[in-house]
Amino acid sequence: MKTIFNSIIKFRKSILIVFGILMLISILLIPGTKVNYKLIDYLPKDANSTQAIQILDSSFESRLPNLSVMIQNVSLQEGMAYKEKLEAIEGVHSVMWLDDVLGAETLKTTPLSFLDQKIVEGYYRNQAALYSLVISNGLETQALESIYELVGEDNAVIGQALENANAQSSSIDEVIKAMIILIPIIIVILIIATVSWLEPILFMLTIGVAIAINMGTNIIFGEVSFITQTVSPILQLAVSMDYAIFLLHSFTDKRKIYNPEEAMFHAMKESLPTVTASAMTTAIGFSALIFMRFGIGADLGINLFKGILLSFVSVMVFLPVITLICYKWIEKTMHKDYLPHPGGLSRVLVKIRAPILLIALIIVIPAFLGQSKVDFIYGMDLDFEGSRPMQDQSLIDDIFGTEKPMVLIIPKEELSTEKALSKEIKAIPNITQVIAYTEVVGTKIPKEYAPDEVTDQFYSEKYTRMIIYADIPSEGQVAFSTVDHILEVASQYYDDYYLSGQAPTLNDMKKVVAVDMGRINLIAIAGIFIVLMLTFKSITLPIILIFTIESAIWINLSIPYFMGTTISFIGYLIISTVQLGATVDYAILMTNRYLNARQNESKKEAMWHALQNNVAAILVSATILSIAGFILAGTTNNPMIKELGILLGRGTMLSFIMVVGVLPALLLLFDKVIQKTTLAHKFYQEKEGQ
Repeated sequence: MKTIFNSIIKFRKSILIVFGILMLISILLIPGTKVNYKLIDYLPKDANSTQAIQILDSSFESRLPNLSVMIQNVSLQEGMAYKEKLEAIEGVHSVMWLDDVLGAETLKTTPLSFLDQKIVEGYYRNQAALYSLVISNGLETQALESIYELVGEDNAVIGQALENANAQSSSIDEVIKAMIILIPIIIVILIIATVSWLEPILFMLTIGVAIAINMGTNIIFGEVSFITQTVSPILQLAVSMDYAIFLLHSFTDKRKIYNPEEAMFHAMKESLPTVTASAMTTAIGFSALIFMRFGIGADLGINLFKGILLSFVSVMVFLPVITLICYKWIEKTMHKDYLPHPGGLSRVLVKIRAPILLIALIIVIPAFLGQSKVDFIYGMDLDFEGSRPMQDQSLIDDIFGTEKPMVLIIPKEELSTEKALSKEIKAIPNITQVIAYTEVVGTKIPKEYAPDEVTDQFYSEKYTRMIIYADIPSEGQVAFSTVDHILEVASQYYDDYYLSGQAPTLNDMKKVVAVDMGRINLIAIAGIFIVLMLTFKSITLPIILIFTIESAIWINLSIPYFMGTTISFIGYLIISTVQLGATVDYAILMTNRYLNARQNESKKEAMWHALQNNVAAILVSATILSIAGFILAGTTNNPMIKELGILLGRGTMLSFIMVVGVLPALLLLFDKVIQKTTLAHKFYQEKEGQ
């Protein structure tokens, strides 16, 4: 490492130019990375609803609708004319309406009263026409603008495509808005935590370079999820700021003894183990997300893992270079130390450690049980009270009810089997109607003799399609049990069967997430346990440190249960690994300082000094990460990201409280056990009573 450190110091101008070029190229590449706003794309390929969509796309001309448009005060003929206008809008892939089910000629020549009213009322009721549209991926925003222009204020537009369009229009703006608020706050915090007015700028520049390169290199993946695009830069900034603080604080101390180049060499040498351990635990926590079957986890996990590595490189290579170039300005802009060192608080915390530990144990047990019983939301509802989507949903519900469409795909076989299946599905509670060939045409007319415009709606070369309407919410126990009931009935008639729609998709998410939850937590804990074991050469210390942070996570995730509220499954999944990976650093720092002091002091004195020297530093780090979470929550309209921000902000402060309150009590309580189970550490043997 000596050669590498000397090379960084020697070739600092060349390194500065290289980083500048990389940052410029990365910034230019950022717009080239596609952002995916569809959660359904991240379901496993073998999920039933995913296979259903693939078959619909490959075997039928029309895809699964992702937008509903209702136009009021129109006749059947006017309804057909509006359908043509909707089809002509750029970005509209297809439009399904009553003429696709009954045939255009039938609508033109048959009086309304002679048509099958059960079928008609699913598309036309009280002189209102309800259309099902497929909006092409990536064209949602421009298509919605034209649709709103066509239908005006008195009609209604709802659906997944609308939510995607809202996410597209807001995600980049939200990142910028969050950064505009967050960066000045972090700079103020860093001014308090440092002794130079220039140091905070160097910190922000160092991490900013890493963020730019991370976002630019995402182009190698082709696309990232909107959650990754919004969350990753803010998390990377907040989590990796500590690395820069460690290095520059060390440089400031060494500068009292050595010239700038020598001081930086010794600072890099001293900081490398701490920064490496911190980066490794954070990266391992994030990388656990990669093992989720739900692809959002892998997408975010890879991006954050890459971001942490880039931040590590930027701190250990770019920061020394820019610091040596600017060290004269750093010294000219020195100010007094504003960071308090609460010696009195440290003694109080040591004295009241027993009641603190007792209170923590009383809280942790119900928290552990409560966090396992939290109810989740799996959808992405961007609506808020009084918004047009909410008003439009109510307008459609008032006229057509709350029916949700689903598409069941089965092999193309005998009409009698199809008829029997349709009859049994109609008997399922909450099913309002089934639209199939055997329901529209009947079983007496063979498929070969029916008009193409009718048969094409129900048959492909290999498959049959049924449209099922159910009076159910998008998700929840009723919706999921209805979906499972449909699949169970279909399994009695066919070996292959696939169900698509919003409720089936969210039902698959629920099943996938149930498996993911336990797996990624175990992976994160196991990985961090190994790192801690190697770092401290101890068996008991990793258990104590992980228990401390996991307790904070349990409390954080149990709060929605005890408040009787639901949370987004994305927030629950991600925070369980992010909070562990990001805040275990606080416990590592506290434990390191305690062990160092413990070599020459009694356990109480060692803990006093560990707390006195580290509470303020840990508070700075926790405040930055916590504020980042709350700002993320306050600047987004997306409920998933908002939930994640709240969990991150609250969870970070809970981790801080556990590290400065409970961890010292555990270290003191198990001091003798730690001595017996820890290698290569010297412990001061105190006299009896110390």
